[in-house]
Amino acid sequence: MSDPLNTGTADRPLVSVIVPNYNYAASLGLCLRAILDQTYDRIELIVVDDGSTDNSVEIARSLGVTVLHTPRNLGVAGARNLGIARSNGEICFFVDSDVALAPDAVAHAVRLLQDDPGLGGVCGIHDPEPLIRDSLVEEYRGLQYHYWSASSAGFISFLFPASCAIRRTVLDEVGPFNERLRHTEEVDYGNRLTQRHRLLLTPLIRSRHDHDAVLVPLLRKLFRRAHARVPLYVGRRKFARGFETSSRAGGSLAALASLALLPVALLSGYALIAVVLALGVSLGTDAGMYRFVAQRRGWIFAAYFTAVHWVVNVTIAAGALAGAAHWLGSPRFRRLYDAPVPEAVG
Repeated sequence: MSDPLNTGTADRPLVSVIVPNYNYAASLGLCLRAILDQTYDRIELIVVDDGSTDNSVEIARSLGVTVLHTPRNLGVAGARNLGIARSNGEICFFVDSDVALAPDAVAHAVRLLQDDPGLGGVCGIHDPEPLIRDSLVEEYRGLQYHYWSASSAGFISFLFPASCAIRRTVLDEVGPFNERLRHTEEVDYGNRLTQRHRLLLTPLIRSRHDHDAVLVPLLRKLFRRAHARVPLYVGRRKFARGFETSSRAGGSLAALASLALLPVALLSGYALIAVVLALGVSLGTDAGMYRFVAQRRGWIFAAYFTAVHWVVNVTIAAGALAGAAHWLGSPRFRRLYDAPVPEAVG
């Protein structure tokens, strides 16, 4: 199949597509077939298994894909580092094992990096439809994550590593992913990368993601991420460009305030007014997203979406406040992002 983005041979770099995997048998086959079906054919595909206990390794091998193994469960940062160390491409394209790329994703990434030598890396945006439709929670997360990502398109400092291409020279310069960080390695790496290079988030690189299908694990993940990002944001005195903004943080805090004031509202009319105002601020922060959801799925689903997003906002704010308390009480936590990045196991 011919592709206008693939014309010529002399300037078509080898792309190492690195897929970190830990127990993602449900989606890994879809992920790898989408990579094998890319219109750009100068691809080296590597799966880095991080101690899986399901049959995902067998799925990868059945497709003829090279599989590397971490010495122990290192987390996604360690898996990516091992893939970088064992790969040969001039560009490393990271794809999470619950993500399926659009057929032209790699081709677009190569063209963008070739057209602009000042770009250190390019990141893609997930479609609003999830890769595997398992639940209403997954439908919520697909729409929410797409809207927040798409509205952040442009130059960013927040790395989106689920589908992201970075030049080999930039990886060598910035150094390995920090394997100490289990929940925030992407924020840390984006911060380090964009101190020296530009990073682009673009809708040209499309994919579908198998989002969390159950609410409690999703909330647990969001709480941990909000908690762990506090030292970086306090140290820089600003949020990362892209995805996380002061207005969204304000919306989350307003949602938490509405919950905290609710018991008092049962006794005081003034507190009830405060609850309504806090809810209004929280809803108004993401009014554009609610309209987007209503246009795509109708107002009944939008009402469900709004309720779930309120719970998500409360969770994110609670995680951030817990992180702030941890930051105040723990010098070691305050220095989480200041310590030198340890040498990668890979």
